[in-house]
Amino acid sequence: MDALELRLLNEFQRDFPLEPAPFARVGERLGLGEGEVLAMLRVLKGRGAVSRIGAVVAPRRIGASTLAALAVPAGRLEAVADGVSALAQVNHNYEREHAFNLWFVVTAPDGDVLTATLSAIGRESRCPLVTLPLREEFHIDLGFDLCGGHRWSEPVVAPAAGPVTLDDAERRLMAALEDGLELVPQPYARLAMRCGLGEADVRARIAGWLARGLLKRFGVVVRHHELGYAANAMAVWDVPDAAVSAAGRRLAATGDVTLCYRRDRDLPHWRYNLFCMVHGRDRGAVEAQVRELGARAGLDGHPHALLFSRRRFKQSGARYLSAGGAGRG
Repeated sequence: MDALELRLLNEFQRDFPLEPAPFARVGERLGLGEGEVLAMLRVLKGRGAVSRIGAVVAPRRIGASTLAALAVPAGRLEAVADGVSALAQVNHNYEREHAFNLWFVVTAPDGDVLTATLSAIGRESRCPLVTLPLREEFHIDLGFDLCGGHRWSEPVVAPAAGPVTLDDAERRLMAALEDGLELVPQPYARLAMRCGLGEADVRARIAGWLARGLLKRFGVVVRHHELGYAANAMAVWDVPDAAVSAAGRRLAATGDVTLCYRRDRDLPHWRYNLFCMVHGRDRGAVEAQVRELGARAGLDGHPHALLFSRRRFKQSGARYLSAGGAGRG
């Protein structure tokens, strides 16, 4: 990857220009023409380094979602993974090193649809299923520093506000955004045509969502593996409920995790309640980093597991609305 590609990916994961010709503005900062920026992004998307340019929705603000996992016999893993990935409600689907070896995120317009989707997955897969809803976020997807290899530094996240109700126009816009901006000179005008709003209104609504915390960020969404971060691990700890919030804040404050949150246990199959994601260029580096993180966060002595990814079956933007339904969760 050349220096301009790295700058494009690193500098525009957040605060992407909300103006009529955003790619021209990006080009001004990089010393490129608008057409050169668009061509570069098309190449990066073709290589898989860019997932989309768009919104990362804050958890528990619209719809409903959960992390879940199946314990799939090795001989059936690909077939079951294909069935899970085929669901529009599933946006991430990975094989990880554990008896529960297929890990995926399910989103839905509301809790009833989420429950029905999970029930169908368990029934059709005929595999043990654990469901691990988010209870407290300490750091969630504010970007990934490709120069330093860590997430962007920011204060530990305060508890999220409750769910919001979207009006009809907002639901149309949110659904249209789920695939990201089109790589055209005036993407907000194209987006406005798709959802039946004015172009200035579209930009103002996105800015309002960012200000209200409905979106965590708006910009380039990268794929770590294609950028050389081949070792992707989910680290989990079993921390007493009275101590997990403080432990999570300490872990997030280290600055070396890309995600950090508390989730429900699903006993007797899943005992862990504190999660973080660590990305590195090789397995040994990630193992060493997790040991150091645990020590710095005071987690030594708590039951612990490290689940490396083996295969990525699906990675896409979350679909809370385009599969149907309302905007309340």
